[in-house]
This record gives sequence, C-alpha cells and structure tokens, in this order.
Amino acid sequence: MDEGADRLEVCGDLDVGGVTPPADLWAHARGLGVPCVVMARPVGGRFTLTDSDVNATVADAERMLAEGPGGVVFGGLDRDGRVHRDLVRRLVALAGAQPTVFHRAFDHTPDLLESLDTLIDLGVTRVLSAGGRGRAMEGAGHLASLVHRAAGRIEILAGGGVRADHAQRLVDATGVQQLHARATLPGVIAALRAAVP
Repeated sequence: MDEGADRLEVCGDLDVGGVTPPADLWAHARGLGVPCVVMARPVGGRFTLTDSDVNATVADAERMLAEGPGGVVFGGLDRDGRVHRDLVRRLVALAGAQPTVFHRAFDHTPDLLESLDTLIDLGVTRVLSAGGRGRAMEGAGHLASLVHRAAGRIEILAGGGVRADHAQRLVDATGVQQLHARATLPGVIAALRAAVP
C-alpha cells in the first residue's frame, strides 16, 4: 500500500466525522508499515463533551495505544465552546512521547488564536484545522494566521475538503507544511506530497 503517505489517521464511521475504530482495523493499519495515529472519539457528530464523554475518550485512547505504538487524535469542547482543558491534559499525559492531534473541534471554538495558545500551553503536537471554515481553502487566511502564531511550537495540519487540484495553492497561501485528506481517489497522495515535499 505505499502511495507515499507520511502517516495515516485511523478512524471509523467517516460519515459522522470519524470515531474510535474497531480494534481489528487499528491492528491492520499498524501492520501497513506507515506511521499511524488513531482516533479516540466514542461518539461522532458533536464536539461539546460531558464528563462521561471525556472519560470514555480517555478509555478509548488508553485501549488503542496499549495495542501498539502510534499517536492519538482527539478533541472536544467544554460547555462554553472552548478547548476542553481536562481532556487535553489527560490525553497528552497518556500519550507520553507519542504524537497528539487535536481534531476539527478546534474550528468550532470562538477564538482560534486563543485556542491555539491553549493547545500549545498544554503540549499538543499538532492541530487539524480548516481555519474555522468548512473547507481549508475557504479558511486559508485564518490558516496563515495560525501558522504565523504557531511559530513552530505546534504543527498546523490543514484539512477539510483538501483536493489534489488545489493542494499547492493551499500550501502557497498558508505556509502549512502538512495536508490532511480523505485519500479515496487514485493519485491524491502523490499530488499532496508534491505540494508539501
């Protein structure tokens, strides 16, 4: 399966934005020889988390990471719509040296720059964002601001409707060094790699 992907995000049920994958899918993905991160998200479709959602997310991450090395993709908002600090602290501690990725819940926070500072302070490795919009190209201006604010302290992963035909324009407009795409069409990974060598 080598089309040149630098890493894979492993999740289930993409129709609801992705959820914790079945254990057999996670095991299979880790056997592909490509670095993987696994999603810890027991329930799809919403980002505001209850205490029980937070505990379930931590339990999912703990179980998936115990099955083999990788990293963890997660996210969630508190009742005020801000980054759920307790969740982030717990997941960063659980992951240890493995990468942590805060998912598109980020784009639903009221202040992206404030949220970015929070994630930096809490030690998150990277954040997936479309610049607060539905598609990364629509949020290119905001993504550029995030890249500038990050200043190398956290990785900005541009995602949301990223396609091969505009990948280079997105990189040029934002300065992002990473692209996230649902690679369902032949050749899309090669085109993304060409945009971000």
